[in-house]
Amino acid sequence: MLKLIKNGEVYAPNYLGKRDILITGDKVGYISDKIDKPESFPQMEVIDAEGKIVVPGFIDSHVHICGGGGEGGFKTRTPEIQLTDITKAGVTTVIGCLGTDGTTRNMKNLLAKARGLEEEGISTYIYTGSYEIPVKTITGSIRDDIILIDKIIGVGEIALSDHRSSQPTVEDLAKVGAEARVGGILSGKAGVVNVHMGDGQDMLRLLEEVVWKTEIPIGQFYLTHMNRNRELFKEAIKYGKEGGLVDFTTSTTGRFLEDGELKCSTALRIMLDNGVEINNITFTSDGQGSLPNFDERGQFVGLQLGRVASLYREVRDAVKNEGIDMSQAIRVITSNPADILKLNQKGYIKEGKDADIVLLNQDDLEIDTVMAMGKIMVLKGEVKVKGTFEK
Repeated sequence: MLKLIKNGEVYAPNYLGKRDILITGDKVGYISDKIDKPESFPQMEVIDAEGKIVVPGFIDSHVHICGGGGEGGFKTRTPEIQLTDITKAGVTTVIGCLGTDGTTRNMKNLLAKARGLEEEGISTYIYTGSYEIPVKTITGSIRDDIILIDKIIGVGEIALSDHRSSQPTVEDLAKVGAEARVGGILSGKAGVVNVHMGDGQDMLRLLEEVVWKTEIPIGQFYLTHMNRNRELFKEAIKYGKEGGLVDFTTSTTGRFLEDGELKCSTALRIMLDNGVEINNITFTSDGQGSLPNFDERGQFVGLQLGRVASLYREVRDAVKNEGIDMSQAIRVITSNPADILKLNQKGYIKEGKDADIVLLNQDDLEIDTVMAMGKIMVLKGEVKVKGTFEK
């Protein structure tokens, strides 16, 4: 069925003004000032977007789709994510990853969950590996995983400067970066190394040694949790100005913020004020990951659960509270991750690209309608497509 979105203010993410968008199957077919429904097309579904902002579907490039956690024992392993946890948040593309636990959660679990979510209606990709080096892969090789398995687009999340990491050396990290890079080159994929940054004193030391002492370019590493504390954030500004890719985590707790974590919307404004290019900045949710608390002795004392719903909330706050223009703010969850991860059909509202589209209310910027690959998942706040085991 053809779908016609009429009268919306379109941010593609560049502002296009009021436009009509014709959806043909799973693609954006045509964008124009005005498109009328022909009388001879009775099967065309018309969505009136008057009073709405139309933006690309959101990309969340760090989600523990098959669960994570476990830092407090088996009972603290977080559950698998459900489809509507994703779609109600406006997310139409997810990149799944493993975290601390690469034993009871493994790459086969991750790949199977990614394929299941795609069967349910959204686009999915994954990273190979978990916190640890040597990297546990499916084929036995980082390079082979990226080249031979369609869903795998990079490596991660490799933990650095964290008491839960495998304490890799510069040589260890350089070899991972080299394998990922060659795998990406030979497959046409991004081949990035997604790096989990902890709150240790080393911060970016290992990574900077790799970047400045080898031929591996800075863009091969994609650093997340860079708003974790004030000192790491200062490094994020420096690293971003040098051309590094910086990601901020939207899931947080009141305790984390009290202890010095920066709210993502605020972090984005400060980065831009300091001259970091918007194209080098993204937000991710760390959805379904655990948010553990440890005491001063490193003992686990409790945890909360990361939520994909936090992703867009921080973008909205960047617009409403930090004065960042929508065309800039929306990039951190649309065009920027699409470009960084070489998701060539994603991140933009453009003729020929995938019809992943979100409608926002103009007055409060809340999510109204979500379309993934041309299929309406949420309409006027009402879920239209549920996951297999959702009631």
